[in-house]
Amino acid sequence: MLSDADLAAIGLTLRLATTVTILLLLLGTPLALWLAKTRSLSKGPVSALVALPLVLPPTVLGFYLLIFMGPSGPMGQFTEMLGLGTLPFTFWGLVVASLLYSLPFVVQPIQNAIEAQGTRPDEVAATLGASPWNRFWHVTLPLAKPGILTASVLGFAHTVGEFGVVLMIGGNIPGETRVVSVQIYDHVEALEYTQAHWLSAAMIVFSFVVLLALYLLQQRKSALGVRYGV
Repeated sequence: MLSDADLAAIGLTLRLATTVTILLLLLGTPLALWLAKTRSLSKGPVSALVALPLVLPPTVLGFYLLIFMGPSGPMGQFTEMLGLGTLPFTFWGLVVASLLYSLPFVVQPIQNAIEAQGTRPDEVAATLGASPWNRFWHVTLPLAKPGILTASVLGFAHTVGEFGVVLMIGGNIPGETRVVSVQIYDHVEALEYTQAHWLSAAMIVFSFVVLLALYLLQQRKSALGVRYGV
């Protein structure tokens, strides 16, 4: 069965994934809106940067984030100037790293959902006198709700399952940075295969339930003629 250390790792993982998902929705939605609407030449480079974690080895991203947030890095010097210390090997260091690594899993579904709307709803609202803010809040966001839901599920699930970046930035500090994926690694290293089986099985069940719920929701909406972001 699960030990106290396993339960602590699960609790920390859920706290990390919830924090990252909320921040990603707040930061990723405006970015997705801009990518969906803009005709700027910078759209291509920005899209490539957002999608970079999809193809980049997590340890590479974690290594450069470690330098960037370390005592000699720009962000590390900035946080030390503010009296906050450096972020590596802290919970908030994990949050920053997970934000970057999970960014495409939130931005792309929302961007696709907004692009699927076309320009017609926005133009109709504009002819009725709606301001840009009102059009975004009362037209664009409600129509993009399925894509936002998909982005929330994918962002949360991806953060829960991350290992490489988490290990590089957070290390393995019980109660502070030891999440489920690191806890499983610890059990295997200690030849505690029974404990590793319990945690791994829990991760498999969790991942399956999340994906099943997402696909069932997609099928239901597709049957209603609604286009999704993914």
